[in-house]
Amino acid sequence: MKLRLGAGVGVLAIVAAGTVGCGGKQGGAARDDTASEVTCEVTRDTRVGIATGNATGVYYVVGNALAGQLSGATGGRLTGTAAETGASVQNVEQLVAGQYDVAFSLFDTAVNAVQGKGSFTAAQPVEALARIYDNYTQVVVRNDAGIASVADMKGKRISTGSPKSGTEVIANRLLEAAGLDPAKDVRAQRLDLTKTVEGMKDGSIDGFFWSGGLPTGGVTDLFTTAGDRVRFLDVTPLLPKMAELNPAYQAGTIGRDAYRTAADTPTIVVPNVLLVRKDLDADVACAITRTVFEKKDALAQANPAAKGISLENARRTDPVPLHRGADKALADLGAR
Repeated sequence: MKLRLGAGVGVLAIVAAGTVGCGGKQGGAARDDTASEVTCEVTRDTRVGIATGNATGVYYVVGNALAGQLSGATGGRLTGTAAETGASVQNVEQLVAGQYDVAFSLFDTAVNAVQGKGSFTAAQPVEALARIYDNYTQVVVRNDAGIASVADMKGKRISTGSPKSGTEVIANRLLEAAGLDPAKDVRAQRLDLTKTVEGMKDGSIDGFFWSGGLPTGGVTDLFTTAGDRVRFLDVTPLLPKMAELNPAYQAGTIGRDAYRTAADTPTIVVPNVLLVRKDLDADVACAITRTVFEKKDALAQANPAAKGISLENARRTDPVPLHRGADKALADLGAR
């Protein structure tokens, strides 16, 4: 897997990726002792690896910002490393495998993981730290591609996102909701956002799906340099069928200010959650959760999408259970 390392972490990232999640190893995140009281105090030097997403996406930016805040929030005891990944599905797989300790995930993917559905053949031993900000389904097409709806993507060159990403899950579900077979009816390009944007610029791709916070850097780049050649699609006519698959899918709007477009675009939104393994040390889980909310302003400086993090929604992760360390942190912070 190609990794891009968080700023200020340096070569420690390679070490962290190999040791996080191995509770008996020095410096790794310890396994939870469920009989112990949760104090939220990290008493030994601990490294945690954070699985994010594409380098030009919001997961990566916010994940790096979170990694950078952990040390100061814990007296230097807890340090973090953020890594570029394929995002949600891959994140869950590598979280369970012990390659990372924290993972960003779309809520629909997280629900599938705990229920053993969709991309998962069995229930995965993961729990949530909190619900965070919402992701916006951003479907962009070239003006010269003759695409007015998702159904019009038949036979077109469409980027459905990185393999094993939450974007790919949503893209395939939207194509199916429009009556298309993703494996046969579109010329699917399973590309990360950087390569997708390059393809849109040079005309080798007709359109793409992206699920991310607002604004996403790669999409900003595209609309800044090729805004007269591309536009958003309104995919909300497919929302009823999407909501039948998962109630996490809701109506939302990409405001015109997000990418300086001529008008707002109705779309489908889905929440994000931070996931951990069930056996992550409860004090570590508590400290990370507390940092997310106490350092929200710093995360929002990295990307405005983090402004959507709120205590009001933090506990809304059902049917994904909250980790007991996160439950303690949210109780202390006043989240109901």
